[in-house]
Amino acid sequence: MALPKVDFEVGADGVAVITMCNPPVNALAIPIIMGLKNRFDEAARRNDVKAIVLTGKGGRFSGGFDISVMQKVHRTGDSSHLPDVSVELVVNSIEDSKKPVVAAVAGLALGGGLELAMGCHARIAAPRAQLGLPELTLGIIPGFGGTQRLPRLIGLSKAVEMMLTSKPITSEEGRKLGLIDAIVSSEELLKASRLWALEIGERCKPWVRSLHRTDKIGSLSEAREVLRTARQQVKKTVPHLPQQLACVDVIEHGIVHGGYSGVLKEAEVFKQLVVSDTAKGLINVFFSQRAISKVPGVTDIGLKPRNVKKAAVIGGGLMGSGIATALILGNIHVILKEINPEFLLKGIKTIEANVNGLVRRGKLTKQKADAALSLLRGVLDYSEFKDVDLVIEAVIENISLKQTIFSDLEKICPPHCILASNTSTIDLDVVGKTTSSQNRIAGAHFFSPAHIMPLLEIIRTDKTSAQVILDLITVGKIIKKTPVVVGNCTGFAVNKTFFPYSQGAHLLVNLGVDVFRIDTLIRNFGFPIGPFQLQDLAGYGVAVATSKVFADAFSDRIFKSPLLDLLIKSGRNGKNNGKGYYIYEKAGKPKPDPSILPIIEESRRLCNIMPNGKPISVTDQEIVEMILFPVVNEACRVLEDGVVIRASDLDIASVLGMSFPNYRFDFLYSLFKIDNN
Repeated sequence: MALPKVDFEVGADGVAVITMCNPPVNALAIPIIMGLKNRFDEAARRNDVKAIVLTGKGGRFSGGFDISVMQKVHRTGDSSHLPDVSVELVVNSIEDSKKPVVAAVAGLALGGGLELAMGCHARIAAPRAQLGLPELTLGIIPGFGGTQRLPRLIGLSKAVEMMLTSKPITSEEGRKLGLIDAIVSSEELLKASRLWALEIGERCKPWVRSLHRTDKIGSLSEAREVLRTARQQVKKTVPHLPQQLACVDVIEHGIVHGGYSGVLKEAEVFKQLVVSDTAKGLINVFFSQRAISKVPGVTDIGLKPRNVKKAAVIGGGLMGSGIATALILGNIHVILKEINPEFLLKGIKTIEANVNGLVRRGKLTKQKADAALSLLRGVLDYSEFKDVDLVIEAVIENISLKQTIFSDLEKICPPHCILASNTSTIDLDVVGKTTSSQNRIAGAHFFSPAHIMPLLEIIRTDKTSAQVILDLITVGKIIKKTPVVVGNCTGFAVNKTFFPYSQGAHLLVNLGVDVFRIDTLIRNFGFPIGPFQLQDLAGYGVAVATSKVFADAFSDRIFKSPLLDLLIKSGRNGKNNGKGYYIYEKAGKPKPDPSILPIIEESRRLCNIMPNGKPISVTDQEIVEMILFPVVNEACRVLEDGVVIRASDLDIASVLGMSFPNYRFDFLYSLFKIDNN
């Protein structure tokens, strides 16, 4: 593998072309940063250099700072891994150059890459290049002048939006906003950039230093109003993420005290955030997500994925209809099987509602929705299963029913067909016990709602073939899921790890702690909803069925609460019928239901575990710890048993399947001394 380097070439026209070479995205590794400094110093010294063009090799400008440098700092606690040369000063020196510098941007300019480009005196881009500052997703802020230059180039409101959402824009939009000076074809990019640089030197084109501009900032009062609104939105939507408010504060500092002061403040805050727990957690997740695609014995043995053109889904309930929706949105033909016309019609209507809901929210065009729905066909028997490539069973958690289904599928489906179960808890060896095709049985565990939630937990048994796992990974990617391969056991990786989650919550309630206090504290920790609202959304039938499976498997660490049975007996089933711990109305947020309190009191009476019959006294922190520490303990068991390949795989599965707050991981690792590699 070639070492990162920066090439330098001076043409007959007197333009020095400085090229970053660090494939695949020309990340700003330390050798690149040092090389940039040296090459710009050389260009400044040489009398034969009239102007400079900065570009990247391989059709990409730069994907930004090399994040592995920050990972090394986190692992070793040694900040010497950071570059000796301050990158923001390199960008400042580019902007202050006495020779004009033009950025020739192709492919992408993200993070530090865009910040480099903004330090140049003009930016020429190829069509559809991606431009953005996504640093906040890593727990940090732009650190090479981005918080100061972007508002001055495109206006404060749009710049704040781009940074806080971390969403890139295209070069076409950048041209309209003033970030890009011209768009030319990829073939003409270098030639046009050289000419533009020379014309700047000849004063035929404007020589723009971004930090000197104030025309797009507006008055101080206008700017402060924009930033005040941004702060309110941040406090409302992401109150746990310090980098968001820090970004707004640094932007304001530069507006009040000037761009150069803002750059210095930005560098100071950047260095503080790099070593924060939030950054450690988010950067861990960044690398973890990239590691999951490497599955030993599957992705490294030369296999090629087979094409899955037609799939069948058995069961049109909440999960089955969601799975079918995800498949047809991935352009896969789907046969939906149910046991009677009423259930089948209900399943098809649910799929139609799922798809049309995406249209209403602007996430899918009507044309694509119609095309997806045309791939769906409902059936009441197995007659059309003779040419399917994949079957996903999504019926209730009943072992004998699943065994019967898989025995039938083995006889009807073609020999190459993958036989997958969406079971969330049942050991797949038990499911496939009555078949002889165990090499093609695997788990395809989606999370509800299946067409929305990003995780696909792929479960392999000791007998599942590598080809089947590779094919399921490929299907997962096609339908825009994140596939994580895990081992076979009761509950698999995510549900086994998190079965103590609701257990701890129910234990606390029966010890006298308020239900709604628990949910509020778990939300404050960073989960989108608490454990009781989660049960409302999933439906109590699912909770009862999975509780029984876990009670049978882990009888030594189960707390049996009568609360769910009492809720069902009272006619409640959570959001499904609008009555649960919360009141669910068509409009508005769910509200705590005070009529639940007598049912909770009855559960406490039956449990009879409150000391002296009085509620226990616990702090908010103790409540969070009593719910989450058993989860971490169970995660240790999952790791010890080899259910996941890497601890980082469990991280990603927990974030995507259970919405565990991704910025909290470093706290847990430091607490339990877990090596997450």
